[in-house]
Amino acid sequence: MKTLAFGYPKLGEKREFKSLLEDFWKGKISEDGLKDGINALESSIANTYMGLVDIFPAGEVSLYDFVLDTAIGLGIIPERFKPYEGLKTYFKMARGKNALEMTKYFNTNYHYLVPELENVTLSPNPDFLTSSYKRLKNLSGIKPKLLGPFTFLKLSKALQKQQGSNFGVFNLEPIKDQKVAEVYASAIADAYGVILGEFRAEGADLVIFEEPAFCMDLESWEWDVASGIYQKLKSHRLWVLSYYDSVSDLKRFMELPAEGLGLDFCSNAENLSNLERIGFDSQKTLIAGIINGRNVWRANLREKLKLIEGLLKLAPSLVISNSCPLFHLPVSVKVEDSLPDGLKSALAFAKEKLEELNTLKRALEGSLDSLEEDTKLSIGQDENVKARLRALKEEDFSREPYQIRKELQKKILGLNSFPTTTIGSFPQTQELRRVRSEFSSGKIGRDEYESYIKGLIKDVIKTQEELGLDALVHGEFERSDMVEFFAQRLKGVATTKHGWIISYGSRVYRPPIIYGDVSRPEPMTLDEILYAQSLTQKPVKGMLTGPVTILNWSFVREDIPKEEVALQLALAIYDEVKDLEKNGIKIIQIDEPAFREGAPLKKRDWPEYFRWAIRAFRLCSKANPETQIHTHMCYSEFNDILEYIYQLDFDVISIEASRSKGEILSAFENFKGWDRQIGIGVYDIHSPEIPEKDSIKQILQRAMSVLDKELLWVNPDCGLKTRGWQEVIPSLKNMVEVAKELRSENG
Repeated sequence: MKTLAFGYPKLGEKREFKSLLEDFWKGKISEDGLKDGINALESSIANTYMGLVDIFPAGEVSLYDFVLDTAIGLGIIPERFKPYEGLKTYFKMARGKNALEMTKYFNTNYHYLVPELENVTLSPNPDFLTSSYKRLKNLSGIKPKLLGPFTFLKLSKALQKQQGSNFGVFNLEPIKDQKVAEVYASAIADAYGVILGEFRAEGADLVIFEEPAFCMDLESWEWDVASGIYQKLKSHRLWVLSYYDSVSDLKRFMELPAEGLGLDFCSNAENLSNLERIGFDSQKTLIAGIINGRNVWRANLREKLKLIEGLLKLAPSLVISNSCPLFHLPVSVKVEDSLPDGLKSALAFAKEKLEELNTLKRALEGSLDSLEEDTKLSIGQDENVKARLRALKEEDFSREPYQIRKELQKKILGLNSFPTTTIGSFPQTQELRRVRSEFSSGKIGRDEYESYIKGLIKDVIKTQEELGLDALVHGEFERSDMVEFFAQRLKGVATTKHGWIISYGSRVYRPPIIYGDVSRPEPMTLDEILYAQSLTQKPVKGMLTGPVTILNWSFVREDIPKEEVALQLALAIYDEVKDLEKNGIKIIQIDEPAFREGAPLKKRDWPEYFRWAIRAFRLCSKANPETQIHTHMCYSEFNDILEYIYQLDFDVISIEASRSKGEILSAFENFKGWDRQIGIGVYDIHSPEIPEKDSIKQILQRAMSVLDKELLWVNPDCGLKTRGWQEVIPSLKNMVEVAKELRSENG
């Protein structure tokens, strides 16, 4: 029995990756220094793998994003970034002016950069994808690994100029036409063939492909396209891994000319039932994803052994593995020393997942006398929370009709047309992080810390008024993260000290762990919001994170349905909404950036997910009619879920539009009856580039061609915490000036 592991977190136990990348961007280290540091990190990860599993990959430590790496390696570089100049071009594509669109990787909180296919003449750059293997190829068990060609095609978009546009707008569209797909697929397959040839020349006897797209809803012709790609590559020995859900057509999957096929047995029950019904090709190796790569709970190894025994009857050639990439997990739980009693022993992060695979292998080989008894987590139970859920009624999930709310809010708020605002956070400087760290460690007292935060709030209110923004925010200086901040104030939720994972680039966050029944012991945001409101006559938004996002960006307990957890979180947020209302806050924003990403890969499962996700939001946002409820969503594909978004029954939504060149607006052309106010994100906060007024205006003019101008707000794509003040001030100034111009031009 062999073990395979993949996707180990590249961040490093001390966030070495983040430090290297940001030091390079700041000019503190050279390009050679960056590469040397990355090589050292790669070697360290390889050593971790070698001590615990038989087979592991090379080439996982991307400098920004593995999808971007694949595009560079295939020679897919948009004309606006040519000529290719190494890392200079690489980071322009990632975070420069007119950077590639960024969106979520399947139904996860990892953001990838969307490849743009402009032509079918590709000039592969194999060394970009093969250099790691060349350096580490003498290590026992190491194999090259690539994002699979079909998944790369599915994640890509074709760049096409919008017909009849007066604004020079380009649309990025997924490839939905079979003939177009076949042309691009053929070119991509040829480029992959060049790269596989390089691996073969270096002595690689096997290459691993990751193909999560095989778990999506696929048309028959898409399987034909995939088969065509693999027929072109059939001279190479391949293992193909699928994950995040069940393979949509197991028969077609098994027909691919690959020696090994990977199935995820943690995210679904369908893979196993299909395997039992159809059988497995005895000529192939089954790579069984049996250790959960997306949640932190320790596996019941006795149950896993029973699963393996059953799989061996179906597939005598069996390799056991993690179910999906391990980069969704922190590095190791061993360094955590402040978790609630009884919780740490129930957890397994990435390194512990490798240890679980190792333990299972030794048990199967008879080198272990027995496995530890599995113990159920019994902490965090709260009968009051359970009773409150049972008492909910249908009227708890609805507000007064929107038109009534709209008129009340218009009179109370008295906002300009094209009202301007920001999403919530403002730059978090190194000094702020230092002060927050000193407060957490006890080096400074609460009074000193709160006085410091109030000073920042006072400054940011003054700055916003000087800029001329209409609806203000308090800056969120007291918050390290939009989910962690609330998790630290909720019962039944734990936070870690070192449990970092990467969201995109060098941006990291620490997902909380929901282990018990959730409640809010006391107000969480009231003091800062009320202080900010006391400094201005303009409305200051109360800033909350929604229940669906807290759930989707946390590791969730598995002993009760997700719907129940979501409603518990919703009640906690609802309590905060009512406290803000009682204290005179007129606008409350409940952010739900993870609303889309939690949706299952298969659309047949969407109605059930969106049913309870919508109910959770409507429960927490049941405010008085005169309170204007905002929400915010970003960096996901929203076009196909607009109807579900509308059912949330908010008053105003802000949504990303700049990197996608306003593509989301095309969805509104087909949506009849859209009447809610909407802030189309007019500049990309993930880039340090200052947006020009013309680009901001183009997005808003396009919006006005689709939506009533009275519905439009003007705002950035997302929060500003990761940017510097030297970028934020001129960017917001341009944004406000464009809004003023539009007011003048439109009366």
